[in-house]
Amino acid sequence: MIAPLATGQTSCYDLAGYEIPCKKSGQDGESKQGLPWPQPRFISEGRLVEDKLTGLYWTLDANLAEYPLTWSEALRFVAEMNRVRKYGYGDWRLPNRHELRSLICHQATRPALPSGHPFIHLFPGWYWTSTTAAISPAHAWYVHMQGGRMFYGGKDQSYLAWPVRGTSEVLPTTGQHRCYSSAGALVPCSGSGQDGEMRCGRPWPEPRFHDIGGGLLDSLTGLLWRLDADLTGRRVNWGEALESIDMLNRQEASNGPWRLPNINELESITSCVEHTPALPPGARFKNLRDAYWSSTSSTFEPDWAWALYLDKGAIGVGQKTGAYFHVWAVCSSSRLLG
Repeated sequence: MIAPLATGQTSCYDLAGYEIPCKKSGQDGESKQGLPWPQPRFISEGRLVEDKLTGLYWTLDANLAEYPLTWSEALRFVAEMNRVRKYGYGDWRLPNRHELRSLICHQATRPALPSGHPFIHLFPGWYWTSTTAAISPAHAWYVHMQGGRMFYGGKDQSYLAWPVRGTSEVLPTTGQHRCYSSAGALVPCSGSGQDGEMRCGRPWPEPRFHDIGGGLLDSLTGLLWRLDADLTGRRVNWGEALESIDMLNRQEASNGPWRLPNINELESITSCVEHTPALPPGARFKNLRDAYWSSTSSTFEPDWAWALYLDKGAIGVGQKTGAYFHVWAVCSSSRLLG
């Protein structure tokens, strides 16, 4: 099992966005769940930077191409880096969405990268991944480096590219195993440089999910998700979401403790080959909904919190006072399994 990465969030905020003590808040800043970050996290090696958390190597220059590229141009740019063995290596790739998003720190904004990072020429905008959006294959996933959002954009549009190389033992594959043209048509994967060809990361176990009482254990991450994926039976605001988890723990004192998942835990259950919902095969949950609150505040605007749009697999935000999203409880299986 490989736990999702910790988000890096250490602060807690109320619905109005004011910082509050984390104790008994139920927020991400209190629980700090996930794989902890080493210190220092980044080690510069000439024109490369090693991320000691993931084992991946990034270019020091976060805008090596110097200008925005379409998705196909970004893939060709990386292929040319391999042809000329840029910085002495021929195994560069456009990162998949797990790899690119692994750089995000949810305690930081402008950019949303860990404090003290060594990167240069970082652009506060969208960066391409090599992962096609299953819900709309003429689009690919991209990550916004100013605030940390993850959505998808048309492959004919132009954004930045940030090459990566190396193997990670702590990031799973995205699940994508097909490749698509810029128009969204299926194409052979060989030589494409796309996520569907590279499939970088730790493979998913088979089967991935196991029934345990009132939940399904994700044997990839070790997280136990409540079988009923709609705890409140309706859309609620963020405060109500946190309160509903507290009530659940009082009602089921012998189980859990349940918590509102942080945004990395929510993203970890998605599949990049499926949509509506974007879940792997075998994820037979009840009462699945289209979007869910996380326990992670947006430090960009602390009166907003992060959410998973499960139909798409996208990561966005919602204002905490609005009844926008549903509640899905999770707990760590290690306690339940002894």
